[in-house]
Amino acid sequence: QVQVVESGGGFVQPGGSLRLSCAASTRIFSLTNMGWYRQAPGKERELVADITTGGITKYGDSVKGRFTISRDNTKNTMYLQMNSLKPEDTTVYYCYARTSFGRNYWGKGTLVTVSP
Repeated sequence: QVQVVESGGGFVQPGGSLRLSCAASTRIFSLTNMGWYRQAPGKERELVADITTGGITKYGDSVKGRFTISRDNTKNTMYLQMNSLKPEDTTVYYCYARTSFGRNYWGKGTLVTVSP
């Protein structure tokens, strides 16, 4: 079983930046994918970003050009650098890790609030 723990959420003004971290309890090079989803109240769950073991990245349309996902295999940690934040980015962000068996493990989420 894999445990993932998010950190780095908080309050920021529009146009500001935050970096989220997701620490895994296992060596992340053994995980095929890691990434982030978010779900605002009343809205569907949205893929924010995904990164494969080989470093291939994928982003949701609403964050392209503003967010950057990366992973540090030596620290078993994945990061989401969020720049040019907007009020509509406000929600809980959930980290996931996918094993080679195709199973996803989820964190409990970290809240990001973007407000003047």
